[in-house]
Amino acid sequence: MTVLSVNLNKVALIRNSRDTTSPSPVDFAAVAIAAGAGGITVHPRPDQRHIRVSDCLALAQSVDVEFNIEGNPFADPMVSDRAGVSDYPGFMALVEATRPAQATLVPDGNAQLTSDHGFDLRKDGDRLAPIIAQLKDWGCRVSLFMDPEPENMALAAAIGADRVELYTEYYAVAFAAGDYAQVLDRFSQSATAAHNAGLGVNAGHDLNLVNLPEFAIPHLLEVSIGHALTVDAMRFGFAESVKRYIEALAARVSE
Repeated sequence: MTVLSVNLNKVALIRNSRDTTSPSPVDFAAVAIAAGAGGITVHPRPDQRHIRVSDCLALAQSVDVEFNIEGNPFADPMVSDRAGVSDYPGFMALVEATRPAQATLVPDGNAQLTSDHGFDLRKDGDRLAPIIAQLKDWGCRVSLFMDPEPENMALAAAIGADRVELYTEYYAVAFAAGDYAQVLDRFSQSATAAHNAGLGVNAGHDLNLVNLPEFAIPHLLEVSIGHALTVDAMRFGFAESVKRYIEALAARVSE
């Protein structure tokens, strides 16, 4: 059974639009878990425009399912200029303080609106290897955000990663255009290559209730979904949306 990890970034973004503590990511993590989510994901950015350092610390203490922190391990600390917001200590310092079950490394820059590409391990592999080793010493499973390129999966295994998270926007765009068979095959080949290299397979980005049941790739252990689930929550309610995504995963026809 593929695990649904609910990304709470957009819950925090709504909260941050006002000087308030509501909605609380901790409270909505509890709702998601009660509805059947097997994981909780956050992706703090250095400017803390949505998930904040304080959220990560609180969730680490309260979540009793897999806690997954995503981010760029090369991100520098950032001093906050907002009252009530802690300074960002850097991704590695934050992981050391929270010790999540999984650390997902993503090559996003501070100015990016959202993640939009995977790692180039021929460029960054040597820099990532000692970071991965440190994260594993802290007890974290390490996943690398990767484009669906089968030939690069063995590179992720060679530098010590435990899993890859396949960046699925390519699939979502092709699905919306109505011609996605070739793109989906590329994801299947990548998942198979990762599995053959000894890696677990995660996936995430722009998966939704419409395209998720057709995302029929093998060896898929986990999907991380936040934006689409939060949008659906405005229609169906948060708990009901979590349940619908779990049903969509169960309906997925895997190879």
